[in-house]
Amino acid sequence: MEAFVCEQGRAAALPMPNLDTDQIMPKQFLKGIDRQGLARGVLHAWRFDASGDPRPDFVLNQAPWARACFWVVGPNFGCGSSREHAVWGLKELGIRALIGTSFGGIFGDNCARNGMPALCLPPEQVERLSALIQDPQRCELRSDLSSQVVTSFGDGVACRFEIDPWQRDMLMQGLDPVGMTLTRAQAIRDFEANYFSLGEGA
Repeated sequence: MEAFVCEQGRAAALPMPNLDTDQIMPKQFLKGIDRQGLARGVLHAWRFDASGDPRPDFVLNQAPWARACFWVVGPNFGCGSSREHAVWGLKELGIRALIGTSFGGIFGDNCARNGMPALCLPPEQVERLSALIQDPQRCELRSDLSSQVVTSFGDGVACRFEIDPWQRDMLMQGLDPVGMTLTRAQAIRDFEANYFSLGEGA
């Protein structure tokens, strides 16, 4: 899994509240677990019309936001069902991080476990970023997990965010939960050896 330490790039504003995982990744794209071809499924009904052509009035089909690596999203993003395909599709689409006020609990965990942080900022900061990045000349952000700061290049404002320390370490090392557990392999072996030796002496 690709590590996330400090990333910089374009951001797109998707301020709609309560975008659930069924909208992020519709059921017709849940045909496998190989993670291929899921990018087209992301927000499919928003991005494409009934003929499958891109909707020109949707932000993700417009320059420069079509190549955004950050999304600034509305509250409760990723609510609904627990389908991990939603996160896989976002990753395949090139999204490196999501920024919002709140996320569906399982969805947020799935993001961290797949190397894509879902970062929470205060509502006023999310509103500021969402308005700012709608200007194509001011839509670049930098997200730094080491300093826990999101910086908007459009106005130079840096905003600190909080993140679970375990998730932060996992993201910065590019590891999933199993990989994080294996970093303690020697401690686990030492515990097992000590545990069984105590049992033999009982």
